[in-house]
Amino acid sequence: MPFTYRSQGAHVNEIDKVFKALADPGRRELVDRLHARNGQTLTELCAGMGMSRQAVTQHLGLLEEANLISVQRQGREKLHYFNPLPIHEIYQRWIRKFEPPRLEALSALKEKLERKEP
Repeated sequence: MPFTYRSQGAHVNEIDKVFKALADPGRRELVDRLHARNGQTLTELCAGMGMSRQAVTQHLGLLEEANLISVQRQGREKLHYFNPLPIHEIYQRWIRKFEPPRLEALSALKEKLERKEP
């Protein structure tokens, strides 16, 4: 499903949902965990998250609404899968247009400046 790019309107467009979902560190951790091992249950995702099952469920709902994860029923359980397409579309829309050599040079300069002590 392609993103919609509207500057006005009452409805939140698809790209806004992705950015909102990725704005929270807990949701980013869930995405990272699913990227590392797809097809996890809610119980598996709750382990080590340091938040309630209800909070994890709410985070997963926002990730699903942003199309960053999909859910597949397997018997009585739901398996959660990472969908990289929205992140790839962000990359294509905003990140890829920058020239890699310039980005690498800026990144190297930033690292060098951050290593210097006052």
